[in-house]
Amino acid sequence: MTRKQKRLSVIAGALVFLGAATTLTFVALGQKTSYFYMPADLKADTVVPGQQIRLGGLVEKGSIIRASGTTVAFAVTDKEKSVKVRYTGILPDLFREEQGVVVEGSFAPDGIFVADSVLAKHDERYMPKEVADALKAKGVWQTN
Repeated sequence: MTRKQKRLSVIAGALVFLGAATTLTFVALGQKTSYFYMPADLKADTVVPGQQIRLGGLVEKGSIIRASGTTVAFAVTDKEKSVKVRYTGILPDLFREEQGVVVEGSFAPDGIFVADSVLAKHDERYMPKEVADALKAKGVWQTN
């Protein structure tokens, strides 16, 4: 092999390695993607039961029902449509009615959203960006 052929083989090997690493990275990230939805964005054909998503909006007033143990049922609304949510675990301290919330989980076959985690508004001026943008787009944004 000449020096030129050696250089070309090293460059070709490096390109193959970078291509493989890039492909594996995108495949891994694509499998962990969870999409963000507002309740009004959900349609029957949009999300299949078991698909991991993020659901955001406001905790509907009068919807919090505490069951035995740490199971809580509530509804997330965007003032247009609401989705029933069931969560088993400890809720954030600032979780309350009419406050911004993002829940991560999936829909059960019965149509209830089963949350794996609940993220609540952390102070009076903060709301998750996706939730704030979606509420502003729907015209229901309230400033404190």
